[in-house]
Amino acid sequence: MVIEGYMSDRFLIPAREFEPAYLALYRSGELQRRAQQAIDLLAACRLCPRQCGVDRLADRKAACQTGRYAATSSYFAHRGEEDCLRGWHGSGTIFFAWCNLRCVFCQNFETSQLGEGATTSPRQIADMMLRLQDSGCHNINFVTPEHVVPQVLEAMVSAVERGLRLPIVYNTSAYDSAESLRLLDGVIDIYMPDFKFWDEQLALKYLKAKDYPQAARHAIRAMHRQVGPLKFDESGIALRGVLVRHLIMPGCLDDTQTILRFLAEEVSPDTYVNLMAQYYPSNKVSFTKYPELNRRITLDEYQSAVKYAQQIGLQRLDERHCLKRAWW
Repeated sequence: MVIEGYMSDRFLIPAREFEPAYLALYRSGELQRRAQQAIDLLAACRLCPRQCGVDRLADRKAACQTGRYAATSSYFAHRGEEDCLRGWHGSGTIFFAWCNLRCVFCQNFETSQLGEGATTSPRQIADMMLRLQDSGCHNINFVTPEHVVPQVLEAMVSAVERGLRLPIVYNTSAYDSAESLRLLDGVIDIYMPDFKFWDEQLALKYLKAKDYPQAARHAIRAMHRQVGPLKFDESGIALRGVLVRHLIMPGCLDDTQTILRFLAEEVSPDTYVNLMAQYYPSNKVSFTKYPELNRRITLDEYQSAVKYAQQIGLQRLDERHCLKRAWW
C-alpha cells in the first residue's frame, strides 16, 4: 500500500498501541448508558436536523421512514472504499436503508429513497458486525447511519459483549445533529462525512434540505474535536480521525472551493480529503428537470479542484486511482 504523501510520523498510531475507542466506554458502563439514552430519545425524535419529533418507539415514521428498528439493505467486505479503509481484506460495510436527505442525484436511491432492505434487530446488526470481523475486514463501516444512531449504539453493546474489536467508521452525509454526535463521542474511531454543498439554495434544490450546509459545518467541526486528523498504522490502514469526502458536481466548482477553504481554515489544514470524481447522472436528474447536472464532470473541473486544495494548504488528498476511475 502506498502511503507516501498521505501521512507522516505525526499521523501514525502503532498498531500495538491502538484500541477502539468504544471499549473503554463499554468497560465503564457508559456505552450501555448511551445506548439507552439514545433509544429513549426516539420517543420524540430529534436525532437529526429534521427535528421531526415523532414517537419512533411506537414505530411512527417521518422524514427518514424508519421507526423503532433500523432497516439494512446489505453487508459485505467492501473493496471499493479508500485504500486506507479497504486495505487487503475490505472495509466491513453495513448499508442502512432510507436516509434523512433526498438527493436528486443519489446513486443508491433504491436503498436511500425507496427503502430497499429489511427491518433488522440490534442482535442481527451485531451478528453482521461479528461476521465481518471474522472475515478479516479492517473496520466496521456504517453507511448512511444519521437516522439510526440509537439502533447502532444498541447493536454495538451486543457486539462488544460478544467480542467486537474493530475500529468503527461512521460514513455519513454530514446531515447529523449535535445530539447524535454527543452520543457518539468516544464511540466512533473514524468519521467519514461527505460535505455535499455549501450554498443553501443548491442544498435546497438538490438535497431538499436548505439547512444542510450549516448542519454539515457544525457536524464536521464536532467530529474533528472528537477524533482529530486521520491517523494510520504502520501499514497505512486508517485507525482514527476524520476523512472528508466531497463529490465534485458539474458546474459547482465555486461551491467546491468554498468547502475546501472551510476545511483548511476552520477545521484543519491536516484534514484528509477525498475529492471524488465519479459523479454521474442518476435518480431524478434528467434533461428536463435538472439539465445542469446531466453530465459527468470534466477533467479540467477535477484538476482545478485538486490544484485549489493544494494552493490553500490541504496536502493530505486521497488521490488513489482518481484519474483511472473517472469517466472523462
